[in-house]
Amino acid sequence: MFALPFSKAAREKKRLKVILKTTREFIYAHEDLPAFDASNEQMTELRAALAAGNGEKCAELLGALDPPKSFQGCREWLDILVVSISVAMAFRAYFYEPFNIPTGSMQPTLYGNHYEPCDNPGIMQTTPLKWVYWLATGRDYKEFVAPFSGKIFYMDRNDGRVDLFLVNAIEEKKICLPKDAIYHLDLGPDAAGQSKIEFNPYPQPGEPPFFGVMTGNAWRPITVPAGHRLFRGYDTTGDFLFVNRWLWNFRHPSRGDVMIFSTTGIQGLQQGTHYIKRMTGTPGETLTIKDGHLLVDGKQPMEPLRIRQIQNHEKWHEKAYPFAGYRPNGDARYNVPGRTIFAEGDEVKLGPDEYYACGDNSPSSYDSRYWGPVPARNLCGIAGGVFWPFFSHRWGPIK
Repeated sequence: MFALPFSKAAREKKRLKVILKTTREFIYAHEDLPAFDASNEQMTELRAALAAGNGEKCAELLGALDPPKSFQGCREWLDILVVSISVAMAFRAYFYEPFNIPTGSMQPTLYGNHYEPCDNPGIMQTTPLKWVYWLATGRDYKEFVAPFSGKIFYMDRNDGRVDLFLVNAIEEKKICLPKDAIYHLDLGPDAAGQSKIEFNPYPQPGEPPFFGVMTGNAWRPITVPAGHRLFRGYDTTGDFLFVNRWLWNFRHPSRGDVMIFSTTGIQGLQQGTHYIKRMTGTPGETLTIKDGHLLVDGKQPMEPLRIRQIQNHEKWHEKAYPFAGYRPNGDARYNVPGRTIFAEGDEVKLGPDEYYACGDNSPSSYDSRYWGPVPARNLCGIAGGVFWPFFSHRWGPIK
């Protein structure tokens, strides 16, 4: 019988068709089971109803033979959730993985967690606009006023941030700040009226790190009074990007790639984490630094584009500051001949499965110049593109 499309009769016809299809599939799936053989009267009736095209009778018998399970809706959502998580994990493991830049070693190409000064945040830092502003820019305004008098200590978190502590005999207050914020804290003059406030970057074993004033050869901690404003500005989250894990299956890693690698097994690095640097040397090459330029096998590489911009101290974007070129590490504690670049003229000969990794922010990057090459087995993928924060000149593909 013909039924007009989308009419009640058409919908009923479609419903009965679905019931008959479900009945047929149920019989095919269960006819070889002992509980549903020819001796089962309801199964015999179901076959007869299907042969007669009686959808209503089929629905009734299906309800008796295969009653709905409890919490059916929850079971279906759980199935969907498990499948979705499995697909997401597989996609992350084999294709693209999110990664957050923790430090400023790749500036100005990529930014880690960092401080931005701000004296007047304005209306955008009022609730709920501040949440929208953070979602768009990754910037969160913070102001830290000492609730009591005490001494200032800090603890490095190895993620581009520090925990700042205000401590006295009975109280303790902690705030988490970007690591570069410690250079901008307003600690005020000390008891002697001195205004040059610094922090101790190399505490002795067993001595907690602290802020203070150098007097002779000793550091004197700083005490701040209650009500003193220590910090005011934006705590800006580092860039989030996707790591392309499949591209190197189709081509070899090459100079200029922004590489993500595991630190496991590399001496001098925190184990069990990941670093992001730019690949500056590939297997078999000899690297050295001269007059602020990287030399590979005695020649100055100028490709790809970003390598040339770093070598020439250029800007990659009008809103970015110029690159600083390449520098030796200059720290005798990290001088391993043939592995690190301590001074100009030091040479590093890479093995058949070794890569050299340098940060674009050469003056402030703890990279291969300090701890040596990266083994090929540690390579994880290449940085694909920044996907957050949205309103940033760094958003989009990474070169």
